[in-house]
Amino acid sequence: MKKFSLLILLTLVLVACGTDGHHFEVEGKLTNLNQGEFYVYSPDNVIEGTDTIKVQGGRFSYEIPCEKEGVLIVVFPNFSEQPIFAQSGKSVDIKGDASHLKELEITGTDANELMTKFRHQIANMTPPEIEKHVGLFISDHLESVVGPYLVDKFLLRKQQPDYKRAYRLLASMQKEQPRNGYLNRLLALCKPLADASGDRLPAFKATDINGKSVSSVSLSSAPVAVVYTWATWSYESTNLQQRLLDLHNRAEGKLQLLGISLEPSLTTCKEEVSSQHLGWSVVCDEKLFEGMLVRKLGLTAVPDNILLQRGRVVARGLSADDLINRVEKLI
Repeated sequence: MKKFSLLILLTLVLVACGTDGHHFEVEGKLTNLNQGEFYVYSPDNVIEGTDTIKVQGGRFSYEIPCEKEGVLIVVFPNFSEQPIFAQSGKSVDIKGDASHLKELEITGTDANELMTKFRHQIANMTPPEIEKHVGLFISDHLESVVGPYLVDKFLLRKQQPDYKRAYRLLASMQKEQPRNGYLNRLLALCKPLADASGDRLPAFKATDINGKSVSSVSLSSAPVAVVYTWATWSYESTNLQQRLLDLHNRAEGKLQLLGISLEPSLTTCKEEVSSQHLGWSVVCDEKLFEGMLVRKLGLTAVPDNILLQRGRVVARGLSADDLINRVEKLI
């Protein structure tokens, strides 16, 4: 009878926990948001591609099969991002105000609570102060899966990425996290950029939305070339794309363009390219900022750009007006 009672008690405990040892669950409630939809993706393949989280009455729930620790990135309707650190057999709770997303409270695992604490600590810091704080956090938490995300977010996704420092910090964590796929992928991406002279485009090969191969070789052979990011949700980037289209039509073959679409939907990207009659290659892998090409080229924003003249990088991250003026002079 005792054994039977113990079995019933154990079953009730497992049911109450709600998540078995092979899944990870997110439960959340946001005020000032009745219904909507969030995108979610993973930089280390906890899930494949892009998924969605539905919000009804301000509440949402999301459960995935999970056999390893990893990172999920939730993209809110305003396209701000929030990392959630997944762990087998665990669940987290998200609470906050949809109009103050930077103040979200995420509880349930050590990693998510560490990230919440870090966000609160840097709330009023300047970018240089945040970068310093990232280094301090990592030195105190070499074993934490939060560290690689912080390097990615604050050192690699800024206007002028600091590849050398990012590489040093990532390397310092590798001994404690040798099997962290996210960390190892960032290391692989950072090393050639940290070692590069800075005036040459990193070598790459990709396939555009029509199945055509594009590469650094073809761009480097052009008199003038621009690699740029865009998305339908960014008016600034689509406006720049229209201005580039006008320049391209007047350049008499002297200007080569490569667009990198940060759309979560390939269908949406293709529709936009078709409607705007773009006559150059556009790459869209539906991975937002985690796409291999955008990461390899060190592009960190929408819009963002690289300007090349006969294969040499002459500028990065120009404003729309500066980019157009520079290109007009070069062609």
